[in-house]
Amino acid sequence: MELIDLRTQYRRLRSEIDQRLNRVLEHGHFIMGPEVSELEQALAGYVGVSSCISVASGTVSLEIALRALGIGPGDEVITVPFTWISTAEVICLVGATPVFVDIEPQTYNLNPGLLEAAFSPRTKAIIPVNLFGQMANYDRINEIARSRGVIVIEDAAQSFGARQNGHASCGVTTIGSTSFFPAKPFGCYGDGGALFCSDETLAARMRAIRAHGGVKRHHHSLVGMNARFDTLQAAVLLAKWPHFEWEVEQRERIGARYSELLGKVCSTPQVQPGNSHVYAQYTIRVPRREEVAEQLKAKGIPTAVYYPKCLHEQPVFSSLNYRWGDFPQAEKASREVLSLPMHPFLSQEEQDRIAGAVTTVLKPSRANG
Repeated sequence: MELIDLRTQYRRLRSEIDQRLNRVLEHGHFIMGPEVSELEQALAGYVGVSSCISVASGTVSLEIALRALGIGPGDEVITVPFTWISTAEVICLVGATPVFVDIEPQTYNLNPGLLEAAFSPRTKAIIPVNLFGQMANYDRINEIARSRGVIVIEDAAQSFGARQNGHASCGVTTIGSTSFFPAKPFGCYGDGGALFCSDETLAARMRAIRAHGGVKRHHHSLVGMNARFDTLQAAVLLAKWPHFEWEVEQRERIGARYSELLGKVCSTPQVQPGNSHVYAQYTIRVPRREEVAEQLKAKGIPTAVYYPKCLHEQPVFSSLNYRWGDFPQAEKASREVLSLPMHPFLSQEEQDRIAGAVTTVLKPSRANG
């Protein structure tokens, strides 16, 4: 059993993927070939923005967004401590300072009720993270950001395909950012990512930064980087694109069924009103996590932990002077979350087996609790 089954997806789409890849091999435009712009146009239309700028990874997409906004030394950017390190790492890479705000226990996303207290005169942006595949409360976050005159960058690395009140993830803030890492809901076969924006001046800056600070060869108006998206990877995504909505529907169906099967034995994901959920990971909360994971492994059920430590616990951020106890909800979640196998091709039989194993493992703890 696979935690995320990419092989089945490839077997089902082999002819389309191979055809797309062969087309690139034939025309030979391996850097910024026609597939890149074709993909960007398709994704911009899907999200409902004027511009999609594909880039080399989800991490670099966030860095480009910050650079395009002119954020740097002396500035602060608010984000969450319960996420992959990229979200805060890029803030430091541009010379700014991360400021952490605790999460909501139900969604694992930024708690808007705690935002106001995190602002200072140096705050320039907020990067909420749509953890596990559900969008944060952008109505409230955007309202607070507007009142403070700061920009919101949606970190949608795990939520591409999700919606909130009819609006697509990556299309509800000034800049949306996503990742095409293979394990994501819409993934390629290497690193990749994209930025989404309807501000054409800002989009032009992000395109320039992506390609060494210029859009015309040998003319560099900005300090940029080499962050172009690979044509072969764009071809992979174009082959997958016609099937993406079906996969999103399957993720929602499988996620809802998991919650129905497991709702009485452990804490399951809570989908907030107005939201859809793409379940980049199907994540439960359990006591004795390591013991539970080991028992599930013995039964042939793979699991993963996203994430076992909060960012303020990482040595690289020790200079921020946060302490254990500063973010109780994030800290508690980091010690309890456990992700189960989740992908669009998970069969009902496999899901029944997983849920049965989880129930068997957890029942003794409930009886003693």
